[in-house]
Amino acid sequence: MTTTVDAIAARQRLVDDRHYRYRGCAPDPDTPGMSAGDPDVPLDAWGPYTGDGAEAQKTRLDREKTALQICGRCPVLALCRTYANTTTVEVDANGRQVEHLVEPEGVMGGQKALARHKALIERKHVEAATAVAPVRDLADARTPQKVAVLLALAAEVADVRVAHRAGMDLRTCNWHRSALCSLLDLDKETATRDELLTVAVLRGLLPSAAGVVWDGLWPVAAAPTTDGVRQRRIAPDMPLTALIPRPRTRRRKPPATDTRLRVRYVAVPLFPVALVAPAPTRALEPAA
Repeated sequence: MTTTVDAIAARQRLVDDRHYRYRGCAPDPDTPGMSAGDPDVPLDAWGPYTGDGAEAQKTRLDREKTALQICGRCPVLALCRTYANTTTVEVDANGRQVEHLVEPEGVMGGQKALARHKALIERKHVEAATAVAPVRDLADARTPQKVAVLLALAAEVADVRVAHRAGMDLRTCNWHRSALCSLLDLDKETATRDELLTVAVLRGLLPSAAGVVWDGLWPVAAAPTTDGVRQRRIAPDMPLTALIPRPRTRRRKPPATDTRLRVRYVAVPLFPVALVAPAPTRALEPAA
């Protein structure tokens, strides 16, 4: 099924214009197959190449250049360009709507087919950027595991320490962190730790008073990389030691620098003294 309401209306406005019959790509009344804008230019200059084999690049460029020159002085250039950039919406077998240009080939409205396709792609990007993202149900983001990962991520920087604080292994922790990015509409490859925690606070997954440990000036992605080699994307100028905090160690007292033997001196007399046993005392006898 194809919807062409806008294309039909744009085409009708072009055809109903009073200068439409004076357009440059109209057939010349005296020379069929040649253009009214220049009797030396065939009508095939505006259409896609349909000859056998490949068209030479120089021939194609010359043909398109001549057609663009005639389009530049066409009285219905603006209406023709509007119609050429109109799109149709086709529903494919899977039920998806696919948007196509109504005039996907040839030169029309003073534009090549490639220029019109680029303009369509740019319009789609602008519409996707300005579209309001639907509010998702965050019930899956409020599971105990994901809340534990958010609380641990707010308190720690290194992946290993985040997983340890959350009470799970590193791979499981990274999986929950990647799922949180998807649930909060963040890009898994470019989302930073600060962005993930900020959105989590705004969406009510973390309390506003939750203290977030500052991780420095380097952007560190909140999701694992696709190659699986590094679990977090590291900036080119970021030292690896900045991710892992240094453990605190007790300072020990330095050993004594004086290694001389300490001798305890005892006072010794200069001359040896003979030890003489004391003489026994005699009791005085009374006089007769």
